[in-house]
Amino acid sequence: MTGTAFLQGWLMTAGLIVAIGAQNALVLRQGLQRAHVGPVVMLCTVSDWLLIALGVFGLGTVIQSSPALLQFFRFGGAAFLLAYGARSALQAWRGQAQLVQAGPRVASLGATLATTLALTYLNPHVYLDTVVLLGSVGAQHGETGRVAFATGAGLASLMWFATLGYGAAAASRWLQRPLIWRAIDATVAVVMFSVAGQLLAGGM
Repeated sequence: MTGTAFLQGWLMTAGLIVAIGAQNALVLRQGLQRAHVGPVVMLCTVSDWLLIALGVFGLGTVIQSSPALLQFFRFGGAAFLLAYGARSALQAWRGQAQLVQAGPRVASLGATLATTLALTYLNPHVYLDTVVLLGSVGAQHGETGRVAFATGAGLASLMWFATLGYGAAAASRWLQRPLIWRAIDATVAVVMFSVAGQLLAGGM
């Protein structure tokens, strides 16, 4: 049970986090510029951990205490996952994703961290993905399962931001290939569809 919850937390977070949005674009750009990579990676990771904990142990507990809320978030989470998976599948089909280029100017550490905070906490999708969606799925597990789920989710976050920040420069030539992004999007779609199916089947 705990192993399944851990793996699901890891897979869900990995699937949700790899979309190149504003926050990931910033981390990627800092990695390509080799500027303030460590502080940015740490800030993004710790912020993710806080939001995951809020969702799984805060919102998740509230959801689990109400059968009506549990069902609402189960079907709502499944609908969101299906839509997210469909978008990723469409991007994989069209090959729309591409590498975010590094800008020529390197901002100061303070300005970079302020931008990171804004892109993290002022983005409504962060709360929808990390707090509501992960919280609703984590609520499907028992007390021990929620701990394992949150641990897997937190590990996925750390691995992603560290890889994105420190691996950006080394992998820049690979990241220019549309086929790589199509493979990433296709994998995300499979994970999202799989978790949505489990939610709808009630077999969490």
